[in-house]
Amino acid sequence: MPKARKITRRTLPSPPAPTVPAVAADRLLGDIRALIEAAREQTAQAVNSALVGLYWSIGKRIREDVLQEKRAVYGEQIVNSLSTHLSAEYGRGFGRRSLFRMLQFAEFFPDPQIVSALSTQLGWSHFIELLSIGDPLKREFYAEMCRIERWNVRTLRHKIGHLLFERTAVSKKPDDLIAADIAALRDEDRMTPDLVFHDPYFIDFLGLTGIYAEKDVEQAILRELEAFILELGSDFAFVARQKRIPVDHEDYYLDLLFYHRRLRRLVAIDLKLGKFQAADKGQMELYLRWLERHDMRPGEDPPLGLILCAEKSEEHVELLQLEKSGIRVAKYLTELPPREILAKTLHNSILRARERLVVAERGTARETRLRVKAQTPLRRTLKKGPKG
Repeated sequence: MPKARKITRRTLPSPPAPTVPAVAADRLLGDIRALIEAAREQTAQAVNSALVGLYWSIGKRIREDVLQEKRAVYGEQIVNSLSTHLSAEYGRGFGRRSLFRMLQFAEFFPDPQIVSALSTQLGWSHFIELLSIGDPLKREFYAEMCRIERWNVRTLRHKIGHLLFERTAVSKKPDDLIAADIAALRDEDRMTPDLVFHDPYFIDFLGLTGIYAEKDVEQAILRELEAFILELGSDFAFVARQKRIPVDHEDYYLDLLFYHRRLRRLVAIDLKLGKFQAADKGQMELYLRWLERHDMRPGEDPPLGLILCAEKSEEHVELLQLEKSGIRVAKYLTELPPREILAKTLHNSILRARERLVVAERGTARETRLRVKAQTPLRRTLKKGPKG
């Protein structure tokens, strides 16, 4: 009897899994990474704001208790006692030194709304750096600039150490005008040119030594553009080098052209190896008027000019009334001087500038009084009317 034939079932191969195009997979992976990073950043920011708010509230509560007793010795005692108990329960973040910082924090930043706004960008480490600044206006300046330009702690420390406030034009104003500029920045995010431009500029990072030409400075700036923008301010964006300015079949070339996002203005920078000359004003005015006519876009304000030179005469700058033309003149330093010498120089510069403002205001007030006095007899005559 023949053997039955064994029937074997042939299994058909399963259809291949659909392949995801490489481009789509990369896009998907990139999108998910972005979601994760955004969530992490939001979580870190929320934790940071909560910690800053907590430290401020602790400082405020201790301060209320100390002020109620009106005794400095009591303040020492209560902080020592609190640090012992809190450190035992919650760890090293609540030691004696930390509690005194929280107390100082609530004293220097009494407005909770300002603290809340600052804590969206500034961490506790930022505030620790700010607490070392005794002058209130200077402290507010660094706090708001740090918020608006999103400085990390290292950059904040660098700006304070390099006396940024003392180098800004705003520092040379009376205190009430400084406070007004900072308030505009805090309440409206409105930045004025006096907050943006400073003098001198430090370009020691370019490594320029010995004899060099303007072209060498320009090339070094482009090579170290990131560091140069850090010195200028983070809202500056590079536009062009050797910008061609054609006027009446004649070509001029602007060294560097930047755009300041918050001011919404083009900023023309002209480099001068020697001392500032009166003729430099005319050259920069030509550049600015050409840019205003040909490169300024709707919604932008008129361009500003910055003349960077090795030396300048304060009297030249004052007599030429450069700011009325939207021009600033500043020295650049290729080597960083000792901090003590720099601080003294800037302090004297601020005092001289404020003295000039006082003299100018007195002169304006005197002219106004003389004008009113001269008009008084005329008013009396008109009031009496003609005789007869």
